[in-house]
Amino acid sequence: MNEDQLHQIINLPKTELHLHFEGGAPPAFIRGLAKEKNIDLSRIFNEDGSYAYRDFVHFLSVYEAATSVLKTPEDFARLCTAVLEQSAENGVVYSETFLSPDFCGGGDVAAWREYLHAIREAAEAAEKSHGITLRGVVTCIRHFGPEQAKTAALCAAETADDWLVGFGMAGDENKGKQRDYAYSFDMAREAGLHLTSHAGEWRGPQEVREAVEDLGVSRIGHGVRAIGDLAVVDMLAEQGVTLEVCPGSNVFLGVFPSLDKHPIEQLRDRGVNVTVSTDDPPFFHTTMRREYDALAKTFGWDEEIFTELNRTAMQAAFCDADTRDAILKKLERP
Repeated sequence: MNEDQLHQIINLPKTELHLHFEGGAPPAFIRGLAKEKNIDLSRIFNEDGSYAYRDFVHFLSVYEAATSVLKTPEDFARLCTAVLEQSAENGVVYSETFLSPDFCGGGDVAAWREYLHAIREAAEAAEKSHGITLRGVVTCIRHFGPEQAKTAALCAAETADDWLVGFGMAGDENKGKQRDYAYSFDMAREAGLHLTSHAGEWRGPQEVREAVEDLGVSRIGHGVRAIGDLAVVDMLAEQGVTLEVCPGSNVFLGVFPSLDKHPIEQLRDRGVNVTVSTDDPPFFHTTMRREYDALAKTFGWDEEIFTELNRTAMQAAFCDADTRDAILKKLERP
């Protein structure tokens, strides 16, 4: 692959389905906000200003510490602007982001509405100025437990519309079972929300199967451990379940030792709908351009394959049909 071909690939218009809202916060933004509020967060940064953590569990605590400076709807609106500017710079034209009422208003529906309104206004402004379309997916936090998840689901159900389009689960996959959260997913489904859940990032293939069978999700966050059981892989392909794959995140956290050992190509070859996302980009020192660059160099994927990945992502997107059609047109080269 020559430099011109690689340049074409990394500059393609892109769709991203797996982006944690607070996890997309540039470190400089969080440091600046902490300084404004006289909050000392020096412990969560390296000397070079990047986020500092030892492992996945420690990452979760650093993530929550960074989030602690986001206290008002205005703070979240400013975060939305910062995140979308970053995404747009990397050629993203459509993004779905995970939002947690636990971090936006403490799970109170009235407060959640205020936060959501501020985020949505910022997103609409970014669409006008940067040409990037954002939609929200509420997530409950798995390690906060099933009862707290019901509160997040209620917030989601009360605000479901053409912008707040999905419900899912994030957090520590090693806590409890997928089925423990079935009540919350049923509540979200009844409100017309589309469903996704983190599974198969840390636990094995059975976790992926349980997310599909016990929660009825149409997408899986990560799902890459499914490769350990080809029956689960084939189930995903047969049922058309889409994986929100975050290769750079998986390698950075040690889920796989290197990108050439990552199963994204194997999953794709067996007919699974795979997509590419960044997860928590500044935490994992990645961007969508870097993901495309690394995948192209590692697997020799050409422009046609990346265009197909983006179409797959838009077909799995939780937005309405008109939005989908508009973005699909953006994905086509002139």
